[in-house]
This record gives sequence, structure tokens and C-alpha cells, in this order.
Amino acid sequence: MKRIILAAALSLAAMQVSAANCEQMSMEKKLSGAAKGSFIKKCEKDAKAKCEAAADKMKLSGAARASHIKKCSAPH
Repeated sequence: MKRIILAAALSLAAMQVSAANCEQMSMEKKLSGAAKGSFIKKCEKDAKAKCEAAADKMKLSGAARASHIKKCSAPH
């Protein structure tokens, strides 16, 4: 039970920066063209890294890890 609660808490923390948030942040910064593309690419890479770190903390592996990372870094 504790593991499920921990997984949920870490997932919520990792979800704070998703692909949709990256797009929104680029609009707030009024980026366009190559600068916008570069910013979004880096932002999504950073979001995925945070999701991977959360999966490591939860000691997930295999399909569970892949599923967590996919859901965590997907646009919301």
C-alpha cells in the first residue's frame, strides 16, 4: 500500500512538466520559430528525465517502468 501511495505522489510531482506544459510555457515566453522548437525539445527531454528519475525512485523496471514514463511524460 505504501508503494502505491509513493508511486502516486512521485507521479504527480513528475507530471508538473509535461509536453502540454512545455507548449504553454513557450507561448508565455512568446517564443516562435527555431527558438520555440528548441525550447520545447529541451523542455520535453527534461520532463522525461524527471519521469525516469521518479521511476528509479519507485524501483520500477520493465513494462511497469516504460508505462510509468509514457504516462508521466504524455501531454495532459
